[in-house]
Amino acid sequence: MDGKENLDSLTKLGKEAGPSKDLETFPNRSPDRYYLVTLHTDEFTCVCPKTSQPDFASITIYYVPDKKIVESKSLKLYFWSYRNEGVFHEHLVNIILDDLKKALDPHWCLVKGAFGIRGGIGITVQAEYTRTEAARKVWLETGKQTGYPIL
Repeated sequence: MDGKENLDSLTKLGKEAGPSKDLETFPNRSPDRYYLVTLHTDEFTCVCPKTSQPDFASITIYYVPDKKIVESKSLKLYFWSYRNEGVFHEHLVNIILDDLKKALDPHWCLVKGAFGIRGGIGITVQAEYTRTEAARKVWLETGKQTGYPIL
């Protein structure tokens, strides 16, 4: 189904690789259709930039692709690259969104980070990017009608 030309640019898939900020992509075979891609991990970790104490989070990415789709192993390695990096939760979610926007140029993207409770407070941060309002509208309306937890 996918020709070799779609795989040539993928340098991490099927190979041993370590943490990396390099998000790899492959061509979307259905760029004329608005469809939702959801990526989720419960295994995200980073550290507090002040205390270096570990922070744990669930990260969920929702996006409507245009011409590119993110390759999931490169996303895993991207998440791993934050393992020992000090970053505030609010900044992190916006950085992830900016990096996805740069790599994919999606119609629409929302990144949600739900950080574990520390000091009695849990933090959830959502950041959204919209390039094509119609794509955003389709998925937000679908979520309302089906109870799919987009927002």
